Amino acid sequence: EAVVIDVSEKALANRDYLISVEDIENWEKKNGAIADSTIILFRTGYGKFYPKRLEYFGTAKIGPEAIPELHFPGIDPATTSWLLEKKKVKALGLDTPSMDYGQSKDFKTHQILLGANRPGFENVANLDLLPEKGVYIMALPMKIAKGSGAPLRIVATVF
Repeated sequence: EAVVIDVSEKALANRDYLISVEDIENWEKKNGAIADSTIILFRTGYGKFYPKRLEYFGTAKIGPEAIPELHFPGIDPATTSWLLEKKKVKALGLDTPSMDYGQSKDFKTHQILLGANRPGFENVANLDLLPEKGVYIMALPMKIAKGSGAPLRIVATVF
């Protein structure tokens, strides 16, 4: 089971927005508590910009010279830790190029989530088509021997 938390108003107003515990708590005030072992998907609104590099990544540059100019929202590492501890989250996903925001230097959200043996889904398409709750996700990664990541086909059903 999955829920979709819409943080697009804040994220579209601040390209470097970090998804906070407050965002989750506000969602729960409206929708009820998130059950343990739920997949949480964050709708930042950036999915609508793909594949336009400037709008999606914050820069039209590519390669190493693009890295200092990357600006897109991500999940605050403190939020990731909180979700693992308090909600026993099964996986996290969002509609941006990375779980960590574009200006991240340490990729702490990746370290925390993957270090807890939980997957992260990036570049998730069509989150705008899903309701806030009542979603079932099947995540089907391509098998890549000794890979640290893989292309992923996500299928969602609504119940």
